[in-house]
Amino acid sequence: MREAVFHDTFGELPEPGDESYAVVDARGVLMSWSPGAERLLGYTVDEVQGRSATELLDSHAEVANLTGRFRAQDTAFLGQVVLRHRHGGRLRVAIWAHPLTGASGQPCWLVHAESTDDFRRRNLGRAILGSLFNESPFIVDVFDTRLRFVAQNRRARQGAGFPDQDSFGRTMREIAPAGLLDLTAFEARQRQVLATGVAMVATEVRGRVPADPDRDRTWSETILPLRNRSGEVIGIVHAVFDVTERVRAQERLALVNDASSKIGGSLDVLDTAQELTDLAVPAFADHAYVNLLDPVFGGEEPTAGPIADAVPLRRAASSSVLGGPGQVAVATGDVDPFTSGPSSLFTRAMASGEPVLLTGPEVLAELTAFDPRRAALVGELGVHSWLLVPMAARGAALGTVVFVRFQRAHQFEADDVLLAQEFVARAAVCIDNARRYTRERTTALALQRSLLPRRLPTLGAVEAASRYLPAGGHLELGGAWFDVIPLSGARVALAVGDVGGHGLHSAVTMGRLRTAMRTLADLDLPPEEVLTHLDDQVNRFQDESDESDDVDESGEGLTGGAAGTTCLYAVFDPISRRCTMARAGHPSPARVSADGRVEFLELPGGPALGGSGAPFESGELTLADGDLLVLYTGALLKSPEQGTASRAERLREVLSGQPLSDQPLSGQPVSGQPVSGLALDDVCEAVIRQMLPIHPQDDVALLVARVHGLDADRHVTWELASEPEIVREARTLTARQLAEWDLADRVDLAFTTELVVSELVTNAIRYGKPPIRLTLIRDRTLVCEVTDGSSTSPHIRRALETDEGGRGLYMIAQFTQLWGARYHARGKTIWAELPLPESPGAPERPSRTAPGLDPSIRKL
Repeated sequence: MREAVFHDTFGELPEPGDESYAVVDARGVLMSWSPGAERLLGYTVDEVQGRSATELLDSHAEVANLTGRFRAQDTAFLGQVVLRHRHGGRLRVAIWAHPLTGASGQPCWLVHAESTDDFRRRNLGRAILGSLFNESPFIVDVFDTRLRFVAQNRRARQGAGFPDQDSFGRTMREIAPAGLLDLTAFEARQRQVLATGVAMVATEVRGRVPADPDRDRTWSETILPLRNRSGEVIGIVHAVFDVTERVRAQERLALVNDASSKIGGSLDVLDTAQELTDLAVPAFADHAYVNLLDPVFGGEEPTAGPIADAVPLRRAASSSVLGGPGQVAVATGDVDPFTSGPSSLFTRAMASGEPVLLTGPEVLAELTAFDPRRAALVGELGVHSWLLVPMAARGAALGTVVFVRFQRAHQFEADDVLLAQEFVARAAVCIDNARRYTRERTTALALQRSLLPRRLPTLGAVEAASRYLPAGGHLELGGAWFDVIPLSGARVALAVGDVGGHGLHSAVTMGRLRTAMRTLADLDLPPEEVLTHLDDQVNRFQDESDESDDVDESGEGLTGGAAGTTCLYAVFDPISRRCTMARAGHPSPARVSADGRVEFLELPGGPALGGSGAPFESGELTLADGDLLVLYTGALLKSPEQGTASRAERLREVLSGQPLSDQPLSGQPVSGQPVSGLALDDVCEAVIRQMLPIHPQDDVALLVARVHGLDADRHVTWELASEPEIVREARTLTARQLAEWDLADRVDLAFTTELVVSELVTNAIRYGKPPIRLTLIRDRTLVCEVTDGSSTSPHIRRALETDEGGRGLYMIAQFTQLWGARYHARGKTIWAELPLPESPGAPERPSRTAPGLDPSIRKL
C-alpha cells in the first residue's frame, strides 16, 4: 500500500524535507544536521557541527539513559527525551536511532527526532489507515488523477470478485470482473469529482458479482477528492458498502405499502382479487392467481374455521408477465381441477393455514397427478419455484393465492414467504369486506326493489312505462320512486318523487312515503291534500330521526333525512278527460300531444316536503286521447356542464324528435320521429339514452303515461229523485243498461249489480241529501257510483238479529270486489266495483299488488 499525502482531522502530516535528522559519530559528536532539525531546535548546522549531542539534552540523567540505549541496541526507538531549544525553551521529542557506516568505515548513527505531538498524529494516522485498508467493512479504493489504482483494500478483492493480481497502476476497466457494474457511468462519476472537487456521497450503484451472476447487487458508493497542502486535487478515494439486503428489505416494505394502498380500492370481490395479482406481477412473481371458495366467490358467508374436507375453488383472478402462459389454464369463474381432492396441496394448506413452497420437480410431480395438461405447460415454462399461500379472514378460510417464478433465476426465499403472507393477509381483509358489502348490497337492493312497483297495472285509461336508474351505475341506493295507482271511477293517479341523498335511509324513507301516498290515494283525496298529508308525514319522520339513536352507514338516521323530498301527484279522470296535478318542489312534467308538440306544463309551484309548511295548490288541464305525460325526477335535468334550462330544452328536443344541438351523451342519434308515435318503452329508452350518461350522479325515475278517455257508450249517469220509490226505477235502469252492454245474460252479475245499486241508492235517500246521481261505468270492472249532497261518512257494521236495517254496506262489502267513498266540495260518492266476466281480449282484473318485477324497471 502506498501512502498518499493529505490533510485530515489529525493535523498536517509532514512532507519530504520536514523530517528532523542528525548524524552522530561513535563518540556522540554531531556530524550533520538537517533543515528540519534546524527548524525544530533553532540551531544552524554550523552551530552544532562538532559539538557533543549530549549538550542538547536537558539533564544529565537523560544523557546517561540515552547513552546506554545507544550501546545496547543497533536500531531502535530510543524513547522520548527533552531537548533544549536555542532560545532556552524545552521541547519533548521522540528519538529513533539507525546504525550507519561512515565513508571511512567508522560506525555512526542516523538520529531521527520528532515532536511528541507529530509523533502521536503520525501513529494515529497510520493506525487509522491500517484499520481502514485491512479491517474496514467498506471496499476502499484509491485512484490517481489518471483513474489508476493507487491502493485497494482486501475486502475489495474478497467481496467483489477481483482477480488475485496486483492492481497498482491499472484502471478499473482493466481489472474489474465482467458485468460488475456500468464502467462508463463509473468513470464519468470519477471524472466529475476530479473536475469539480466536490464529493459524491451515497450514490446507489447496481451490478452483479461473478459469484452470484443472476441476482442484482446494490452498493452505496461515496467518492471523495484527495488534496495536497495547496488544495490541489491529486487523487480520489472510493468508499463502497454493500447495501443489497437493505435495498431488498426496502423493496419488500414498499411492496407491503403498495398492498395497503392498491388493494381494496373497490368493494368488489373479483376486482380486489385482480388488484392482488396485478400487485404481485411482476414486482414479486412472474405469474399469480387467486382461487376462492364458492361462498366467497358469490358474496356469501364462508364457513368458520379451517377447511378439513376437499372443497371446490373457483378462479377469481390471474396475472402474468409478458412471455408467460399464452393460454389461460382456468377461466375466471371456473373450478380449478388442481384444487380438488382431499390430498391436494390446496386442501392441506387451507387446513393447516401454513404456506407451501415447492421447487420445479415437486410442482411437476404434484400437477401430473391432477392435471397433466397443466403439468406440461409448467414444464415448458420452466417453473422452478411455486408458492401457495392460504387466504383467511376473521377465522374463516376464503381461498388460496399462488405465486410462480419461471423467468427470474432465484427461487422464493424465507423472506419472500413472509412477504407473500403479509400482502395476502391484507388482500384477505379487503376481499372479506367486499364479500360482506356484496351481501349487504344485495340485501339492500332486494329491499329497494320491493319498495318500488313490481309491475305497473294494465289500465284502460292509462298506459304506462317506467325506468329507474340508480346513481353511480347501480352502486348507490337512492330515494327516487314512481307509481301508477288505480282509483275509483276508472280514474288513475300518477306519482313521481325523490328523497334527497343516497343510501339505505333514503330507500327506506322512500318506501314509507310511497306507502303513505298509496294509502292517501285510496282515500280519494285531491292532489293538494295528498301533498299536505305527505308534508305532515315528512315532519313526523324528522321528529323520529331527532329522537332515535339508530344511524346507517352514512351517519344519518334510518327514519330521517326526508326533509327536502320533492313529489308530483296527478289524477286523470277518463270520463271528463281532466287531469289534476300538484307538486312539491318538483319539476313540472312534459306533455307530448298526439301531433308531436311538446310543452312543459305550467303548474302552481309548491315547497319541498318538510319545508316551510306553505299550502299546496293544484292545477287542472284537459288531455286528448293519445297525449303523453312525461314525469321525471329532478336528476334528469341535472348536469355539471349544463344548466337546468338547457337540459329542459334538450329534453324538449328529445321528445319532439328534433336533431340535438350537441352530441348526445350516449353517442346515439335521434330518430327524428316524435315520441308520441312510439311505444312507451321506446320513449323511455330514447329519453334515458339521450339525456343521461351511463353512470348518472343521482338516481333517476322516469314515468311515461299515454292517456285514453272513456268512450261515451261505456258510462252512463242518471239524476234520481230523493224518494223511496226511485229505488225500483234505479234497478230497472241498471238492468236495461246491463242488457245494452250484453251483460244481462250473466244472472249472477245482473242480480249482484241490481242489489248493490238498490242498497247504495237507498242509503243516499235515507242518509244523504239531494241531488242524487247514479253512474255506471264499464271499464276493466263494472263500477257502480251513487253521489249525493251530504258529506256524512258511511260506516260498515255488523247488524244485530233484532235490527231491521244496517246491513246494506255489509252486503256490499261481501258481494263486491272493492268499495269505498270519496268526497267532493259539495257531497260524496259511494262506489263499488264488480268483476266483469272474462272474455277474449278483456282487460285483466285490477290488482293493487301483483307478483313479478316490471321488466321495464332497469335492474339495480
